[in-house]
Amino acid sequence: MSEVRERPFRDDCVALFPGQGSLGGAAGVAWRTSRHWSLVETVSDVTHFDVAYLLLNASDEDVVRTDHAQIATFALSLVGYHELLDVDIRPRYLLGHSLGEFSALVASGLLSLEDGARLIGVRGRAMARAAEQQPGSMVALMGGDDDARANLSKLADVWVANINGTGQIVVSGTNDGLERLLALHKELGWRRATPLSVGGAFHSPLMASAQEELDDALSTVHWGATDATLIANVDAGVHRDADEWRSLLSRQLTSPVQFLDATMALPDSVTASIEMPPGGVLTGLTKRIRPFARQLSPASLEELQEIVV
Repeated sequence: MSEVRERPFRDDCVALFPGQGSLGGAAGVAWRTSRHWSLVETVSDVTHFDVAYLLLNASDEDVVRTDHAQIATFALSLVGYHELLDVDIRPRYLLGHSLGEFSALVASGLLSLEDGARLIGVRGRAMARAAEQQPGSMVALMGGDDDARANLSKLADVWVANINGTGQIVVSGTNDGLERLLALHKELGWRRATPLSVGGAFHSPLMASAQEELDDALSTVHWGATDATLIANVDAGVHRDADEWRSLLSRQLTSPVQFLDATMALPDSVTASIEMPPGGVLTGLTKRIRPFARQLSPASLEELQEIVV
């Protein structure tokens, strides 16, 4: 990342790094000709998994798997980020959603690509095992207020997992807990409840066993330094210290993603958001939270190379 540090920061830009729910089948096809595609090969070597095959050939059903989706999303986001640097845009602010925090940390220089890939490999496998041990899923809730959110405490085995906007959250729970929620959501004050096609009850206490495995891996990481500004999911605070991030990444597995607060924590001087591939989801969320003057989510290498901010 030494060449990254030579580029000046753009204080008016934030780079958004998506989570695993953004990935669809063959998401890498539109990026295959990038001169940074070798990053995918490096991630494959580190994780002993054919990430390129997954990005180029996998179906939508294949990429639902947690261990597949996380490592493929991570690799593709960093291909996009290096392409962004090639058009002389280096955002000062970096904001990831769940898995995207690892991508943002690599982009910042706090984590090496190799350590980031290794952590994602451990995290994805550990979360998949936790989901097998304690099955569950997630449901998106829309059209609620603070009272509706408070009413969720009346349900057993249901936890707030993502706060993605005003009146827009995602909850995790056991299968029984989510069945009760789907039956009662209107009584609780939510206009709509949509089950999500995910591999487990992420960002909830059901991920506790995965947290233990990730902690072991985090203890072996060599951390770098950064002048970028990273805003954390767990508390929407700015953190640059490695010891802080070690704890934040651990807590994130069982704590809600505070994406609403993290987006609002960006200063008014930030007037442009650029979402890394596979993009679209975070751009949609930020538009509902606080629209920026420019909100970009390039769908292909060619679109990114034509960005002017």
